[in-house]
Amino acid sequence: MSELIEKLKTIESDTEKRLLQASTLAEVQDCKVRILGKKGELTKLLAGMKDLSPAERPVVGKVVNEVKQRLNRSFERRSGEIEHQEREQRLREERLDITLPGRPRHRGALHPITRTFQKIETIFTGLGFQVAEGPEIEEDFYNFEALNIPKDHPARDMQDTFYIAEEVLLRTHTSPVQVRTMKKQSPPVRIIAPGKVYRCDADVSHTPMFHQVEGLLVDRGIRFGDLKGILEIFLHRMFGEDVGIRFRPSFFPFTEPSAEVDIACVICNGKGCRVCKHSGWLEILGAGMVDPEVFRSVGYDPEEVSGFAFGMGVERIAMLCYRIDDIRLFFENDLHFLSQF
Repeated sequence: MSELIEKLKTIESDTEKRLLQASTLAEVQDCKVRILGKKGELTKLLAGMKDLSPAERPVVGKVVNEVKQRLNRSFERRSGEIEHQEREQRLREERLDITLPGRPRHRGALHPITRTFQKIETIFTGLGFQVAEGPEIEEDFYNFEALNIPKDHPARDMQDTFYIAEEVLLRTHTSPVQVRTMKKQSPPVRIIAPGKVYRCDADVSHTPMFHQVEGLLVDRGIRFGDLKGILEIFLHRMFGEDVGIRFRPSFFPFTEPSAEVDIACVICNGKGCRVCKHSGWLEILGAGMVDPEVFRSVGYDPEEVSGFAFGMGVERIAMLCYRIDDIRLFFENDLHFLSQF
């Protein structure tokens, strides 16, 4: 037993000497493997413990553990010393001026589309609307049929879109969310449906993917005057209390009567310019009273309830709010453009 303990002490002292001579991390690691590895000197020495008596083994085992702990601390200490020396050497060789100020990290900002989304949602939730969401890959029934747009309806040509299968497509508007909501719950319903939509358009004012916010309010006794009041509050909060607003008769398959809503041009203040085509007005959204056929398709009785719906393109709102003349700028990831926000 005493002979084994002496060998342990010898291994420890020899290892300490080797560590003092080591000048790289690789040499320290090599020394550690030769001593503590599976085929290391200490491992081989421990194989002789089988010849010890049961009373001697705990004594030797305690000495072995103490030696291992001291050696591990020595390896860690020497590694730290070498790392410090190498770091100091690099600083001397590279001649770094550590007193120079660091490189600042520029803070990001919300995308203008996100900012516009948030402002629209804030206004309508303040008016009592809830935010509803639905799938972007939609069934033909929810996207067209339930909205009074049968397969032979010319309105489908205006929304030529991306079909995944015969009855499955990328939604062309967020109106399917309104249908899904009405099929799930009874009136009253008061929601807005923000999200991405897809159509086959691509120019300075259209992109194949864009964003919409649509709204729906259904209850007893809802009239067109309620629709006008809600939209006037929204537009005044969005563009200012002084902005002019007008409603023009229009047509949508899922509303009757329907209207286009314009605001006085925010560029020229209604005087007429290139942006408003010298009319003094800018089309901002579409709206109308929900068609009775839509109510019937979701199981509502149009004799008992009424409601209105509206929809707007978020990019168009953002372009007017931030005076942007090309919709493609929103999606090009140009930091020169985005850093302005």
